[in-house]
Amino acid sequence: MTAIPASLRRRYLLTALLSALATGTLAALVGNALGAGVATRWVPVAALAVAYTLWALGRSLDANHPPADHDAGGAGTRTGATVVHGTIGVANGVTLARGWLYAWVAGCLLVAPPTETAWAWAPALAYGGGAALDWVDGRVASTVGRRSVLGERLDLAFDTMGFLVAPLVAVAWGALPVWYLSIAAARYLFKLGCWLRERRGLPVGDLPASVVRRPLAGLQMAVIAVALLPPTPGAVVWPVATAAMVPSLAVFARDYLAVTGGFGEPNANETADPPSET
Repeated sequence: MTAIPASLRRRYLLTALLSALATGTLAALVGNALGAGVATRWVPVAALAVAYTLWALGRSLDANHPPADHDAGGAGTRTGATVVHGTIGVANGVTLARGWLYAWVAGCLLVAPPTETAWAWAPALAYGGGAALDWVDGRVASTVGRRSVLGERLDLAFDTMGFLVAPLVAVAWGALPVWYLSIAAARYLFKLGCWLRERRGLPVGDLPASVVRRPLAGLQMAVIAVALLPPTPGAVVWPVATAAMVPSLAVFARDYLAVTGGFGEPNANETADPPSET
């Protein structure tokens, strides 16, 4: 078992405290602006999502080291050829900010769209901000030389989280059609299908390279963010969102066939749970 530096554990506890304070402060602002009833519905879902971000961070603290055999300088605990950093790092902090923003969007799930203009924009701005930070965190990690396995895991966890909670809120608010949730469902069905094959002792291959996977993921982020904007008419968004989801679903199907050998090609490189990013 990889040793976790005491300094990293302390920073994790501080992060948990700051998360609770920030969420509580926002809940107070929501209650002050929209009423205690709205805040009461917002808090439980948001708190659950914030707890997920902290769980995702806490369970992978021992992965706060460079990928593969690459090593980096800095204070930390050395275990063999691996250095576990003693700080969370700026890039991982940016990724955590994405998780918090998505968690606060999740809080709107049980809240009716507010009539007050400023708060009606909150989910779109929070989700759009989180989507923008998805571009920032990787650049920060490369710039400061602090790429880590922890960062990769958090990035994937919050990508999946964002593609779940934001469409759910958009559908609940009538901003997206209910069938758009098939995008979120496809991610989990992909993982479930791979897991079931492994349980049966069947091979699961590496996810194939793709030049369209990330652009399509960016397209879905844009569709969701625009759909959540209060002025956007559903008569425009619904057909656009429906058309945009088709190629992404097709890529999910292609990826699943590729990792399960459905194209009749050798499936030699077995992996534990290949993620699809679309």
